[in-house]
Amino acid sequence: MTSNYKLVQWNRHKKVYDIVLLGAVLGYLLTFFIATTIAHPTPRDISIPVVAIRALATLAFILLHIILCIGPLARLTNRPAPLLYNRRHLGVTFFVVAFAHAALATAYYGGFGVRNPMAATLDGYHSFASISGFPFEVLGLLALIIFFVMAATSHDFWLANLSPRLWKSLHMLVYLAYGLVVLHVGFGALQSERSPIFAIALLLGVLTVATLHIVAGLKERRPGRRAAQPTTNWLDVGSIDEIQDNAAKVVCLKDRERIAVFKYDGKVSAVSNVCAHQNGPLGEGRIVNGCITCPWHGYQYLPEKGQSPPPYTETIPTYNVRLEGKRILINPHPNPPGTPVTPAIIEATAL
Repeated sequence: MTSNYKLVQWNRHKKVYDIVLLGAVLGYLLTFFIATTIAHPTPRDISIPVVAIRALATLAFILLHIILCIGPLARLTNRPAPLLYNRRHLGVTFFVVAFAHAALATAYYGGFGVRNPMAATLDGYHSFASISGFPFEVLGLLALIIFFVMAATSHDFWLANLSPRLWKSLHMLVYLAYGLVVLHVGFGALQSERSPIFAIALLLGVLTVATLHIVAGLKERRPGRRAAQPTTNWLDVGSIDEIQDNAAKVVCLKDRERIAVFKYDGKVSAVSNVCAHQNGPLGEGRIVNGCITCPWHGYQYLPEKGQSPPPYTETIPTYNVRLEGKRILINPHPNPPGTPVTPAIIEATAL
């Protein structure tokens, strides 16, 4: 992030990711058109613009659910990590699809009169007390504005200049936008559908997103991650046998940031669990090529220094650590970000 700014820092993984994503998008749209043509063989049954509007709408809705499910799934298992790594590519793709749906719907439903298509579309209803007359288009527009802000600020340039905390807070608005989209669909498309299958699909989508977030949140509250209140300058955080090689144990301190205690190459180091990039959980990552590697986007830090390897300059707080036999003791008071700390050496007798 601090080395230089590029529109997209391409690598093989990102190219494969985007090619598969583009193929999936085009494949879905093609399949939707073919299926609709088979279901409505008479051209007068449904026009091509309406088919395109529905195809783009359903695709955007599916992509939004996938995006919202990736995060909690990645906290429950490491398998979605490749999807999480380039989730912003998926988010921008979703916005393009959603914008195409909104533009086509506005032009089609509001473009055949003398008024501006946007005004004609948004000014068609005035009854907020009626379900059938509710201005659902306004809800969709508000959600689209939020998605535009998120897509426009997805580049690391904005992440660096807004600060990770502010940037993350801004992008948490996705949940507000999701609620607006659900209401947009409920007050809009579902009002003209006689089959209950669409309402059931909407309900299942909402329940899936909510359930995954609740389960991931409960995992964070399991006994092994309950907050500890440091009462001395040194806190016993467990045995070295509890930590796998090149992995970490996450320690929760009351009213403080979590600490990631790593075991590697016969040594133990402790750093903040919060990645400087997007506040990712460093303790859920591993040490790769001598560097702590964030599981979210691959940002790396030297465990004994809390610094990214050159030419990058990101830093995270470090903690003093020592061993008493097999017991790991850490000083719960963090050092300034990037402060070198001598790692604790695991004696042969402890091993």
